[in-house]
Amino acid sequence: MRIDLKANETVVKATNTLHSSGTAEFKGKLVLTNQRIYFISAQREAEAYDFEILPDQISEVIYYNVLRFFPKGLELKTKEGISLKFTMKDRDTWCRMIVSMN
Repeated sequence: MRIDLKANETVVKATNTLHSSGTAEFKGKLVLTNQRIYFISAQREAEAYDFEILPDQISEVIYYNVLRFFPKGLELKTKEGISLKFTMKDRDTWCRMIVSMN
């Protein structure tokens, strides 16, 4: 997935992440712009799992521990009931920035 930024859209933050989708996991980049959130997979064969989320689609932002001990998990719940999990560094900053978009 190539990110086509809209007019007046700028990248605010980006990080490497591990996205969990059910039983599958995909390495990639999580990109936060001033208008949306993108996930871009690192593996070409996983491009079907690339997506974008608009701030008004997010109902909850939840912390979780990876392997029960490591505080690196961030889960986004959408209003449609979809759960998107990410393992990343600096999840506190990401959480604050995502919540402030609404």
